[in-house]
Amino acid sequence: MGLLGAIEAGGTKFVVAVADENYNVVERAAFPTLDGEKTLDQVIAFFDKFENIDAIGIAAFGPIDIVKGSQTYGYVLDTPKRGWSGYDFLGRMKAWRDIPFFWTTDVNGAGWAEFETGAAKDVQNMVYLTVGTGIGAGIVSNGHLLSGYGHPEAGHIFLQKHPEDNYAGHCPFHGDNCLEGLAAGPAIEERWGVSAKEIPDDDIAWKIEAYYIAQAALDYTMILRPEKIILGGGVPHRDILFPLIRESFSEQMSDYLEVPDLEDYIVPVANGDNAGILGCFYLAKTLL
Repeated sequence: MGLLGAIEAGGTKFVVAVADENYNVVERAAFPTLDGEKTLDQVIAFFDKFENIDAIGIAAFGPIDIVKGSQTYGYVLDTPKRGWSGYDFLGRMKAWRDIPFFWTTDVNGAGWAEFETGAAKDVQNMVYLTVGTGIGAGIVSNGHLLSGYGHPEAGHIFLQKHPEDNYAGHCPFHGDNCLEGLAAGPAIEERWGVSAKEIPDDDIAWKIEAYYIAQAALDYTMILRPEKIILGGGVPHRDILFPLIRESFSEQMSDYLEVPDLEDYIVPVANGDNAGILGCFYLAKTLL
């Protein structure tokens, strides 16, 4: 067997890597995200150094079209990221080399790594929620990535507002009605006027944040009945959040459903910052 490739395509930076069949990284690089053409010029220049790549996993920021047979399958759809709306990402890669590509979202890539070797490695049903600049989810149901007519947009579910929160919301589409508009990193900073890193642990900001994440976890629990909910991204790096989220989840659930022990149900990522690249390698190997 030859090599596996990985493209973790973020809105801020791209990370590319090549590994052997046992996922030992041969080479890795990162560069800022420019427009579609300029960025993929760099991606292709990186992979051109390797003749024996058997498959590449691509986990891309979105929204993207993942519906095979669609006229825009493999495209980045309408996005505020300049130079990417309507860009045929997958088509450019296929034109470069005729090998299999696994095309999915950035959160699906990281979520799949958590499913294979991370915090959800012992279950078949999980939600991986990333809370950072935006909010998105990779969902595995009965051992398969969940998708329907497109990928889930779990960061834009509608929530009830915390009674002490008067913030107008950050989402340009839903204002203060959706999870991303209320709980993403930019919403925290805009609401409180300082970086999230500067907010002390005992500030009400974290109770409000925990309330929204817990409410989302409750909604996912009601609909999907996962065995684990895994929280990634920059915001959950704040240790105080996990006990607050579990406490708020329990209060809001109000004994309606039995869930596993919350210490083992709502958990942090296990693969850290390597989850996206690992997931791309794992997904690439499924094509072989």
